[in-house]
Amino acid sequence: MADQGAEGERDGAEVVSLAEVAKDMRFPVLGDLESYWQGLRGDRLVPARSEVDPRRIEDALEYAFILERIAPGMARFRLAGMHLNDLMGMEVRGMPLTSFFVPEARKRVSAALEQVFDAPAIARMSLAGESGIGRPGLDARLLLLPLKSDFGDVSRALGCLSTVGPVGRAPRRFTVATEQVECIAGPEHRGDRRIGGWSRGLRPSAATAEPSPGGTGPAPAHRQETPRPGPRPGFFEPAAPYAPGPAEGNGGEPARPPRLPRAGGRPHLYIVKSDTEE
Repeated sequence: MADQGAEGERDGAEVVSLAEVAKDMRFPVLGDLESYWQGLRGDRLVPARSEVDPRRIEDALEYAFILERIAPGMARFRLAGMHLNDLMGMEVRGMPLTSFFVPEARKRVSAALEQVFDAPAIARMSLAGESGIGRPGLDARLLLLPLKSDFGDVSRALGCLSTVGPVGRAPRRFTVATEQVECIAGPEHRGDRRIGGWSRGLRPSAATAEPSPGGTGPAPAHRQETPRPGPRPGFFEPAAPYAPGPAEGNGGEPARPPRLPRAGGRPHLYIVKSDTEE
């Protein structure tokens, strides 16, 4: 046995823990979803959100979701499977991803989210559900895969949250046991990707920047804004031009209609009293 172990080390064989493999086998939907995402990606950096076909991931739909980046380190659910609603005890669409975590773990989740969109990267997390009265122990895995929006920026994510064990009393929140963030951006892609409407890597360097008017050092670099795309057809109507009215008073305000003169100074309001009963 010793000779076989030494021979394995000489051949550079990798030792894999069977315990870790057994844990991953309890969450097969994560592997299926990542394989589907890799197939969509192909040779590109990140696939587009519009390419995701729910019919191709029917086995994972209950645990899958789509995230939309709304701020640095924050993303909300655009779509979510029924399992996530069961965990929260309510509809989670529109809620932030961090609502599934205890306050102490939300900073780690936000940091991982920022890397998923900014790098971009793949995030994998091992989670543990808080236990208590009516809430048994819950083992879970979280997978986050970046996607491009219709505008071309990496502001969407395809995710999966799978658990093992009874859900118990909702809402269920989790702590982060382990996390793994795998960057998928190569050197050829860095510096030319759009993140949240801004172009990263376009700041002038100290060697090429023009000197400041009142000093000898380079002028402060300004972030270059990427022009926003035009309105999408079907959701835009051109604004009607302003047309002034036929009659206007001083200052461009519409003229008030003339007041009718009162007859004999009497008021226009009369009180009519009827003593007849119907």
